[in-house]
Amino acid sequence: MHYVVLNLLGSLFFLIGVGLLYGLTGTLNMADLAAKVAAADPEQAPLLAAAGYLLLVVFALKAAILPLYFWLPRAYAAASAPVAALFAIMTKVGLYAILRVFTLIFGSAAGALANLAHELLWWLAALTIVAGVLGALAARQLQVLLAYLVVVSVGTLLAGIALGSAEGLSAALYYLLHSTLVAGGLFLLADLIVRQRGEAGGELLQQRALRQPLLLGSLFFAAAISVAGLPPFSGFLGKVMLLRAVPLDGHALLLWPLLLVGGLGLLIALSRAGSALFWAGQQQSPASTEKSDPLRLLAACGLLLGSLLLVVAAQPITAYLQATANQLLDLQPYLAIIRGGDA
Repeated sequence: MHYVVLNLLGSLFFLIGVGLLYGLTGTLNMADLAAKVAAADPEQAPLLAAAGYLLLVVFALKAAILPLYFWLPRAYAAASAPVAALFAIMTKVGLYAILRVFTLIFGSAAGALANLAHELLWWLAALTIVAGVLGALAARQLQVLLAYLVVVSVGTLLAGIALGSAEGLSAALYYLLHSTLVAGGLFLLADLIVRQRGEAGGELLQQRALRQPLLLGSLFFAAAISVAGLPPFSGFLGKVMLLRAVPLDGHALLLWPLLLVGGLGLLIALSRAGSALFWAGQQQSPASTEKSDPLRLLAACGLLLGSLLLVVAAQPITAYLQATANQLLDLQPYLAIIRGGDA
């Protein structure tokens, strides 16, 4: 109910924002919108800006950006494992919408509305990372902890988008692939762990041993160090790319400590969770005598192995993402193609 009500509210704001854009420009084609917003009369600029900010609110709600992220931990913790894994993808849809709208329609070529909300996105990203790390440290249930990991990844991705450079966007896109695969795999892995803990469920308390502590513990350990940004997994490469993309100005003074200290905070939270789940109570008999379902285990392993594949194939993937970022920022060839001209 919590999730449904907030999304209905977001749909209402979305319709208002889209209605404003259509009423002012007469089109909803994004290429046409980009051209008409750039050539808009000065008296229309405040209403167009209001429409842009309304869309930002909607996309921020979908992506779970501070202060609109409070629905996410409760919804993700209550959902079944496959649904929570799909939700980890759905939050990225909001970030994709922000990327497309605020680089194409309200990007650098938008005239009086150029780079609308650019500075706001930067501060929202920083605050979202802080809120996610604090939530992870305070979590007392495994599923809630994983939900806050999604919040941290959202803030990190938004920071890459807010940099506004091709290097920042390509790093953010790489981190998007990493965070989506690992978060989905962790939610599926959490389901396997909970099934072997009996009545304790996902509570981060010292309980009886698991039926397969070595297998599940190894998978959890690999996913944890990937999330924290340690080598040799894709989380390390994604964070290095983001740090290298930050210009040596005030942004570097903020993002570097946030990513590094935030990674330490996540490592502490995940280490505490691992100790409660796999270390304590191993001298006692297992709470469950059944092993993990092979199909569920295969699904979790498949998503978590994606982190290693992103490292193995890092060169072609980063080259493709760099070309994507260049096209997102160089609008003229894209607009020429849409209008029927040669790029």
